[in-house]
Amino acid sequence: MIKEAIRPPLGALALLCAAALLSSGASAQPVPDAFTVVESGQRFATLQEAVNAIGQGRGTIRIAPGTYRQCAVQEAGVIVYEAPEPGSVTFTARSCEGKAAFVLRGIGAEIRGITFSNLRVADGNGAGIRLEKGALNVAYARFENSQQGILTADDPSGRIYITRSTFTGLGTCENAAGCAHSIYIGNYGSLTVRESRFERGMGGHYVKARSAEVVIENNSFDDANGTATNYMIDLPAGSVGRIADNWFVQGRDKENYSAFIALGAEDLLHDSGGLRVENNEARFVPGLSRNSVFLADWTGSRVVMQGNRIAAGIKQYEQR
Repeated sequence: MIKEAIRPPLGALALLCAAALLSSGASAQPVPDAFTVVESGQRFATLQEAVNAIGQGRGTIRIAPGTYRQCAVQEAGVIVYEAPEPGSVTFTARSCEGKAAFVLRGIGAEIRGITFSNLRVADGNGAGIRLEKGALNVAYARFENSQQGILTADDPSGRIYITRSTFTGLGTCENAAGCAHSIYIGNYGSLTVRESRFERGMGGHYVKARSAEVVIENNSFDDANGTATNYMIDLPAGSVGRIADNWFVQGRDKENYSAFIALGAEDLLHDSGGLRVENNEARFVPGLSRNSVFLADWTGSRVVMQGNRIAAGIKQYEQR
């Protein structure tokens, strides 16, 4: 199993600094032989060549600063994809297999400091990362102005860890394949999202996950400039774990403003007994007056809710 990304302590200043760094972008053009396999020192002109060189082994691909119209498919092995600094490497406007910039189906992958932008495909599911199996770590990444940020298949034995990343201008419900979301996780064993920012959704949900276990902590969900968005967090198959210390603001332009968090609204694959929702803050954008529910629950499970700071007009819990 690959080593998990470093998990530094949360601080408001650290989160703001990370967001500012991630938003700086990269304007430099790629250089020849921009993809270096660190372990062997081999250099390649394309990301796919570097991925193929690692094959079934383990390795790190260090990417020179620049903006790349490339994509790659990882079929095997464990690979770390690394930018020298967050925001210095961007993959834009090129998808493999009609899916994503990075299509991952090896044993595991780690993405460090890379920006993914302007990913769109015919079925409406264009993503920065399409994870089809295996473990995934994402740290200091940015996903912007695409149909989806991260989309996965099912891997009940797999786990996903996302930290200090930004998801902006993502999601759509305008295609025949159904809604796309900022993050859309299938039936994975576990999903962890920490110290990340979600903003300016363009449709769908900010986080939708069928994972058996979720840890969603210390994130900001800023829907103030969202367009036709739905839930902030949707756990449609039921989940256990912890949703804590997050900041939520619901915007005006909603397709569905009936709840901030939805639990078990579709097929119930997992027990939700003992899910903890605590120490979160939820409110509307200034000047907006409406009624909503912080947690809408279709499971009837024993959910622990405590310490949440909820604005007027928002009901703490509702069973549906």
